Parts: sequence; structure tokens; C-alpha cells
Amino acid sequence: MKKELCSVAKNFTFSIDVDKKLALFDISGSIAHVQMLVKQKIIKNHDGKKIISGLKKIRDEIRNNSFVFKENDEDIHTAIERRLNELVGSVAGKMHTARSRNDQVVLDEKLYLKNVMPEIENAISSLQSVLVDKADAYFDICIPEFTHFQPAQPVLFSHHLLAFVEMFERDKQRIQDCLKRVDICPLGACACAGTSFPVDPEFVAQKLTFQQVFRNSIDAVSDRDFILETLAVNAMLMLHLSRMAEELIIWHNPLIGFVELPDEFCTGSSIMPQKKNPDVLELIRGKTSTIIGNLTGMFTLIKALPLSYNRDLQEDKRFLFESCEISHLSLILMAEIMKGTKINREKMENACHYGYIEATDIAEFLSGKGIPFRQAHHIVAKIVGFACEKGVRLFELKDTELKKLGIDDDTINFIKNLDVHKSIHLKRSPGSTGIKQVKEEVKRWKNILK
Repeated sequence: MKKELCSVAKNFTFSIDVDKKLALFDISGSIAHVQMLVKQKIIKNHDGKKIISGLKKIRDEIRNNSFVFKENDEDIHTAIERRLNELVGSVAGKMHTARSRNDQVVLDEKLYLKNVMPEIENAISSLQSVLVDKADAYFDICIPEFTHFQPAQPVLFSHHLLAFVEMFERDKQRIQDCLKRVDICPLGACACAGTSFPVDPEFVAQKLTFQQVFRNSIDAVSDRDFILETLAVNAMLMLHLSRMAEELIIWHNPLIGFVELPDEFCTGSSIMPQKKNPDVLELIRGKTSTIIGNLTGMFTLIKALPLSYNRDLQEDKRFLFESCEISHLSLILMAEIMKGTKINREKMENACHYGYIEATDIAEFLSGKGIPFRQAHHIVAKIVGFACEKGVRLFELKDTELKKLGIDDDTINFIKNLDVHKSIHLKRSPGSTGIKQVKEEVKRWKNILK
């Protein structure tokens, strides 16, 4: 290169504003790398000690926010090496022996994920605990469950909450599975071809608590499927949070009034003094689009890259950091919102009076008497249609009216005594909203999450 990069291009290529988040991980990786260089006699012991001492000083500066970034710091790697040179002199240059920024940045990203993904997993567990506690505290409340957003059947409110607990458990499992791909140490791959130095990648992996070591130097520096997978996991997690936020927003509407959200997570209107807007939940729902966009962006970034490393990959960190930070914060906020949310038992149970949601129980009762279910379905549809015309609930129909529809005394007695709580008690299938089944699930989740 005869000429230096022009100033505009230099600013365009610098990534320090984004990747400074990797500073502490970069130092941890460098310390382990230098320890390996000393062990393998690639650099002298006294040089290694000097370099590691300098790196520890830089680590302290970063932790206490006294590290000074300078105008020519291109990225976090060059910033740290520049500062190391200021502290220990030219011996700092030996730190980069048998290493490239290509394998170095992958290492930093993986160390970041090994740190942040368990934090997200713990935040999921905290939210699950809040939901299970809420399910336990309001165990016996009935609400109408919807299909096609129409009243379908009565369920326990606790059963509804536990549905989200199940979703979040799968999110945790996906995090754990994703970390298996993250937990492969790339250091030693160098730029793309490995190195002529007698490095010991296993030693570095052990120092940095990686379970495996890369098998192919080209793959180690050029692929980012571990980030794609992380973003996909975060996207699914945020989808679950968004669905939960959507329900709470609907339930908080005074026209429905199932819940009242805590004041600390709502805002007023600039013009309407009566408003209590669920802004935080709306933003959780809204930021889900950012996470999905980041996943799409990452797919697009990688889709046409030839092997091995390309500078395009510098852009991966924007997607990664933002997605992890939004997911983590959204989980913390949702747990606090759920803790402070007031449940309106009366509104929930009154809502079960709409939509003839006990109709399926009558059809199952008739089917249990030997009537084919399709025929039972037709009979109950006629009963519901008649009640709808009269504007009454099913149990309010007169015996004579039901008999005209061909209903026998046994079924009439069942209809007259049927309410939402009896409907719940009738449920016996595994995983259903039955009292026994949901009680066992609450107990099981308490044991899992304690």
C-alpha cells in the first residue's frame, strides 16, 4: 500500500464505537493467548509476564472508565494493543504472534455470548417464577380462552399463565442448545490458514472455559452461524414476550378490564388527562420488530459471502449487541410489570358469561351418552342458536323449550347445573385446564424454578 486510507474511508471502516463492548473479553482472550505463547516457548517468559501485567492494567482502566480511546483507534483490538505499547513498549507487538484479528474477533464475540446468554436465561427464569407465583395466587379464577380471538372455552387463569411459562422454557432450551455451537474456541485459526507456530489451541480453550476447539481454520474465521442462531433464539423469545405484551395491553383496556397495569410502567397522555397508556408493553411489542429486522439483516449480511473472512462481517456486532440487550431488558421489565399487575377477578369471570363457552361441555356430555360427536355438535348448535335468538344463557332456557328441541331430562339437568367452574372440574385429560392437572403443574414449576 503506497497511500494511507483517506479520512472519510477511515471513519467509514472504524468500528470502535460498536465493538468497545468487547473490551474485557478481548483482554481475557489476549491473556490466555499470551500464556499459551509462553507455554509453547513461542515468546520468552519475561516478555509474557510484562505483556500480561500491562493487559491487567488496561483491564482495570476499562473497568473504572479511565481508559482513553484515541482518534486512530480503529477497533477494540488496535485500541488495546496501542495502549499496551504505551505501557510496556515494543514488546507489546509480540502479543499478536500466531493470531489474527480474524480469529480474535470471533473469540471475543463467543466470550461475549458465553457471558450474556446465561444472563438472558436467568432473566427468563425470573419471569417464569413471577408467572408461576401469579398463577398460584389467583389459581381458581376462570377466564374465557379464545380461538380465532372469539370466546371458545373457559379455562383457569393460572392455566393461561402457565402456557407462557412453557413457551419461555423452550426459549431457555434453545439458548442452552445454541451455546453448544458458541462453545467452540476459534483461537489458533489465525487469518484463515492456521500458523506455522506450534500453538496449543486446547490450552487456550481450557483457559477460557470452552468445551471444544475448532476443526477447520477457514470455517472458524468465516462463518457466523452461531450469531445467526443466537439472533433466531432472541427473535423467538421476543415473539413470546410480544404476544404476552399484546394480551396485557388488551386486558388493560377499561372496556375489558381484566387487569390494571402498574403506574410505574405506564404513561399519561399529553392531551387526555384520563389516559393510562401501556407504553412499556407497547415498546416491548414494537422492539420485537427490531429483533426480527436484525435477524433478517444478519441473514442478508452472510448470504453471499465467499470464504473465508470478509470485512462485511464487521457489521455483525451491531445486530448481535442490540438484540441481546433488548431481549434481556425486555425480560426484566416484563417480570416487574407482571409483579405489579392487579388482577380483576370479577371482570374475568363475568367475561365467561359471553359467547356460550360451555357449549362444548354439553356436546361432550351427549357424546358420552353414545351419540356420535358430530351429531352431538349439531344438537348443541341448535340449542345455542335458540338461546341466542332469545338473548338468554343456556341454563336460563326453560325445560319445555329444551324438550321441544329433543333434549332428554338427563341432559336438561346437566345444562341447568352447568357453569364455568363446573366446566373446569369436568376436564380430566393430561395437560388440560382441570383443577388437579393445573395444581400439579403449578407445584411442578415451583420445584423446577426454586
